[in-house]
Amino acid sequence: MIRQLATIAGAAFVWATLGPSAAAQAPAKPDPAKGQAIAGQVCAACHAADGNSPSAANPKLAGQFYEYLHKQLTNFRPQGGRKAERDNAVMAGMTANLSADDLKDLAAYFAAQKLKPAVARDKDLAALGQKIYRGGIAATGVVACSGCHGPAGTGIPAQYPRIAGQFPEYIEAQLKAFRAGARANDPNGMMRSVAARMSDREIQAVAEYAAGLR
Repeated sequence: MIRQLATIAGAAFVWATLGPSAAAQAPAKPDPAKGQAIAGQVCAACHAADGNSPSAANPKLAGQFYEYLHKQLTNFRPQGGRKAERDNAVMAGMTANLSADDLKDLAAYFAAQKLKPAVARDKDLAALGQKIYRGGIAATGVVACSGCHGPAGTGIPAQYPRIAGQFPEYIEAQLKAFRAGARANDPNGMMRSVAARMSDREIQAVAEYAAGLR
């Protein structure tokens, strides 16, 4: 009995002193301030310090959902002995020396920045894009983009990314990559299935329209 009481008392002391085990503790919250420091050193050359990339070759990250940014950053790195889900030599190199917490901090920082949106430049192309974005393409079974990304392209947190105000060139490049299978980190192959049914002009039209959404 005395031994049991001693054991209980010891356990209580450990709990009071150390708290729950590390495994049971809530993970540390992402730190945008730390993310800002990393962004200035690692990301600024391509994406700008605030995530508003000056070049259409590199996406705007400002204002994107934390969950989506974190997933993409994680997907650029090999996991569990398997190759990266998103194959990109440049981003693989950029993320190779970052810790798991660094990726979270970066995602939190860029998500908190204000987007400086791109603009649509081709009226006719954007008009075609609007029809596809809102109504899909019945003849080829392309569903409306608005169903997942929202009427204004603002997306749905943790599910579908914001595409409003993104560079049209970047959106076009990603849709074509999905179509070709060069990018394959879309859940359940959703984007690959959609893009496979679209022509070059239809892809360009959707990209142009999305760039002008606000």
